[in-house]
Amino acid sequence: MERIEPESMVTIRYTMVSHLPDGTDKPRAEETTSFIYRVERQVPSLESALSGRRTGDQFIVHVPAEELYGDRDPALIREIPTEGLIKQRLREGQYYRQIRRSCLVSFKVLELRPDTVLADFNKPMAGIRVTLEVEVIAVRRAEKEEISAALEAEHKKSIGCG
Repeated sequence: MERIEPESMVTIRYTMVSHLPDGTDKPRAEETTSFIYRVERQVPSLESALSGRRTGDQFIVHVPAEELYGDRDPALIREIPTEGLIKQRLREGQYYRQIRRSCLVSFKVLELRPDTVLADFNKPMAGIRVTLEVEVIAVRRAEKEEISAALEAEHKKSIGCG
């Protein structure tokens, strides 16, 4: 039985629970995926946990927000004037979007006030962390053609072509 090492073709089965910033959890259905370890990059916590594992190994990985969409930044919650905003689009709990001077202005409306809005400029997915329950289903040495194809696909992703 092979251990997972760089350029191993790895197949895992996992369940994922997203832990949302509001304190709720969102479980997802079980999934199976295959990839070439250390070629087709995964989140660092998962890659670290996979190192040296074998078929049949089961483990839990906690993936922090900074490895996914980033942490929530309280400094990005600001009170802004409503002047110049389209009033009909301002709804508490909804995202406001408007093109102004060729730039997209986007924020979540937290609270409407008489002349201002409490706006959250964090990215919508910021602050989400996940827990993965993982089982290693298969490990084998990846073939040269598989590695070459994966390297090419990763390169295309890195330059925005995939």
